[in-house]
Amino acid sequence: MLIRKTLEKYSKTLHGVSMQLFKLISINLGIEPEAIGKMFENCTQGIRMNYYPPCPEAREVLGLAPHSDATGLTLLVQVNEVQGLQIKKNSKWILSNGEYNSIEHRTVVDFEKERLSIKAFHSPGLRAMIGPLPELVKEKTHKYKTIDVQDYLKLIINSKLDGKCLIDHMKIQ
Repeated sequence: MLIRKTLEKYSKTLHGVSMQLFKLISINLGIEPEAIGKMFENCTQGIRMNYYPPCPEAREVLGLAPHSDATGLTLLVQVNEVQGLQIKKNSKWILSNGEYNSIEHRTVVDFEKERLSIKAFHSPGLRAMIGPLPELVKEKTHKYKTIDVQDYLKLIINSKLDGKCLIDHMKIQ
């Protein structure tokens, strides 16, 4: 029971942090401070604890294949000092119509030390629509489609972690 209460408190704290970050991102984009946060008030939050054991053939394996997270925001806590997150540049974030990046990344293992991390994923509520915020495309062309979360989840389930970002499926050709 103690771990459950601890995780619930941790989850609520991370939700608060994510809402503050959404507010700051909105301000940075020059839109109403609550614009992005409104989509995430009743968000779906997932927390994943990762353990990567030491691997004598570390150069031959990946901890996690290249991908970009299919969520609105991912918070990562690296529990120990072992490095392992690698990022790739130049992907874009749908909500901002390409103003922010959605980083493609992968995880590698260490040959002599274990790696521990905790990730918190924040996604819009199940009845939300995913697409560029109207405030950001008033005088610009939409670069991405708008779809409901249910269809977006189907897209996620039917795709692979093959290095190709999900965002490519959302682009308007």
